[in-house]
Amino acid sequence: QVQLVESGGGLVQAGDSLRLSCAASGRTLSTYTVGWFRQAPGKEREFVSAVGRTGLNLYHAHSEKDRFTISRDNTRNTVYLQINNLKFEDTAVYYCAARTSVLSTSAHDYIYWGQGTQVTVSS
Repeated sequence: QVQLVESGGGLVQAGDSLRLSCAASGRTLSTYTVGWFRQAPGKEREFVSAVGRTGLNLYHAHSEKDRFTISRDNTRNTVYLQINNLKFEDTAVYYCAARTSVLSTSAHDYIYWGQGTQVTVSS
């Protein structure tokens, strides 16, 4: 199995940028499709972005496509989520998740999950 650890969150101001990291151990992350999800207080977990095993297939939630960038660095066994122009409504716990099959936007399709990293955006 693969172990996932998110990092890079914190308290930021609206308009700032963050790069979240999802570091894997136990397995080579390049063999997994990786997705990013977020969950705000009182809301359901929602899909943010995903990257296929080759790094060529990318998918973002439509409303976030101009501010979110997902990438892979297989030499570091890490997937990143770059978030630009952060908004208050981006405040949430951000999770990365992995699966061995094709891209999916459904949290239920992912088997391996990290513990999340908190992103808090002040206005």
